[in-house]
Amino acid sequence: MKKTFLLLVMTIVGVSTSSQAQEYWNFGVKGGVNFTNMTSDGFEDNNSRTGFHLGVLAEIPVSDRFSVQPEVLYSTQGTEATRIFAGDRIEGEYQLDYVQVPVIAKFYVIDGLALEAGPSFNFLVEEEYDFESNALDLEADSEFASTFEFGGALGASYKFNNGFFVNGRYVLGFTDAFDSNNFDDDAIKNNGFQLGVGFQF
Repeated sequence: MKKTFLLLVMTIVGVSTSSQAQEYWNFGVKGGVNFTNMTSDGFEDNNSRTGFHLGVLAEIPVSDRFSVQPEVLYSTQGTEATRIFAGDRIEGEYQLDYVQVPVIAKFYVIDGLALEAGPSFNFLVEEEYDFESNALDLEADSEFASTFEFGGALGASYKFNNGFFVNGRYVLGFTDAFDSNNFDDDAIKNNGFQLGVGFQF
């Protein structure tokens, strides 16, 4: 899995050494706020968690109105959820941090305004859980979550003439965020919104 991640990063960043890539590619940085949640049939109740994302990108024009934009982002996600286990009501905060590698297709409707969609290859880098119940009060790191998540993103962006841009996306995990052999038989999947700003140069 680490080799796959390194290969993706090298593909995005390493190619920039060629003069042709430097001439036609638009490199940039971006960051913003996350409002994420997790869905599961096992949750009695859950609320979104506020986090952030930060990273780099390269927009590769294919035609006047279409481009491909691979990115590498650090993204903090999770949820606050309540579940019933062995008759005990457990309230917990799930905190999952990923390195996300979305590969976004951008279609420019008008100058500056683009619709965005594409797959995202997400690599878990850290997880933490805060649990509280009548019999338990625990804050700990663990290894319950899946090390890799395949997901997708759908949204829009607007780029100004000076290189600054704003964007908003809905992100969704297609695969289970947790290894059911170690944690739970109920599928738990990530979802939420990313709102960000950035600059291309």
